Amino acid sequence: MAHSVIDVIRAKRDGARLTPEQIDWVVDAYTRGAVADEQMSALAMAILLRGMEPAETARWTAAMVASGTTLDLGEVGAPTVDKHSTGGVGDKITLPLTPLVAACGAAVPQLSGRGLGHTGGTLDKLESIPGWRASLSADEIRQQLADAGAVICAATEGLAPADRKLYALRDVTGTVESVPLIASSIMSKKIAEGVSSLVLDVKCGSGAFMKDLGQARELAAALVGIGTANGLNTSALITDMSVPLGRAVGNALEVAEAVEVLSGGGPADVVELTVELAREMLSQAGLSDVDPAEVLSSGRAHDTWRRMIKAQGGDPGAVLPRAEHVEVVTAPESGVLTSLDAYAVGVAAWRLGAGRSRKEDDVQHGAGIVCRAKPGEEVAQGSPLLELHTDTPEAFEAAREALQGAFTIAGEGAGAGREELAGGRGLILETVR
Repeated sequence: MAHSVIDVIRAKRDGARLTPEQIDWVVDAYTRGAVADEQMSALAMAILLRGMEPAETARWTAAMVASGTTLDLGEVGAPTVDKHSTGGVGDKITLPLTPLVAACGAAVPQLSGRGLGHTGGTLDKLESIPGWRASLSADEIRQQLADAGAVICAATEGLAPADRKLYALRDVTGTVESVPLIASSIMSKKIAEGVSSLVLDVKCGSGAFMKDLGQARELAAALVGIGTANGLNTSALITDMSVPLGRAVGNALEVAEAVEVLSGGGPADVVELTVELAREMLSQAGLSDVDPAEVLSSGRAHDTWRRMIKAQGGDPGAVLPRAEHVEVVTAPESGVLTSLDAYAVGVAAWRLGAGRSRKEDDVQHGAGIVCRAKPGEEVAQGSPLLELHTDTPEAFEAAREALQGAFTIAGEGAGAGREELAGGRGLILETVR
């Protein structure tokens, strides 16, 4: 049966459910160039406005996977499991988590991306390590998984090309916010990766794409539903992103903090989320009898990290880049820091050079922010709250602007922990399976 893109657009515009045949045809035709950008733009807008049923979204995802190759991990020799975060501020969890889960006996192929705007990118962080390279072939990925059990790298060129093309189009046509399109974009790449299990970290709060719990639940349910429908063992944790994770925000700063965690230290919230995500990943991989907290404290995960970095040409013992200029934001009064807005801190770090406005932009490896105080901690008037790091001192003014109203201080004796300050919520808000 011959298909018409106009018929597909009209069907979704009018609220109809697209048939599996229509979905397969339009995704394939767009990938081949037989459907024009303006036509796919119209369909994307119709999907944003009319939505998709779960079966439609699952089929759309499968069609995007079928647009390219898949990574065959069948001979790796260990259960394969991956984690994906929807993005946040100070979210360096992938860095300690990947070697930790590998040290527990799983194989972890973590195909990651770069940052854009106020959320950081894992590849940008790791490229602050001298010599480390992000691009690996499929054979190199398989070999490193066999040797070290863990790899963090860029997606290979042939995985889900339909997604790359559609993602760029959505970015310039006001259709980024569509939950079916967000979910299918994330899951098409993860299914093409060839892993057996996947755990999703769906961020919720000011520094996340999903600002409230209802939005986060909708996305988490869509992601888990797509994975299940496509034969991928999938679960999701909805986690708080109202406050930056850890104290470091920025590429080399976050790498240093991740290494602290792997060395048995680091901020409590980073350790907590790393261990909880590891537990969920190990459960999905059939390794729930292993205690990731014990493995982390033993140093075995740090050993795996060093092997993983060396395998990709990096020097795990090298001195990391430092920014040339540092400015300190001090507390205007004494009391307890009761809020620190993740979005504002992320934007400030981006303006200091830690992020990019366009995919083509370079980042400053040493730029970013160190949170010298976090919500629930007491501060004295004039004491450091935030350290701003950059190679371009003219950026300080824009960063200070972004931080206007970013924090509040209550009178002395008003101490509260992060859970209390979040209205009784802990770092992990819900689990979706």
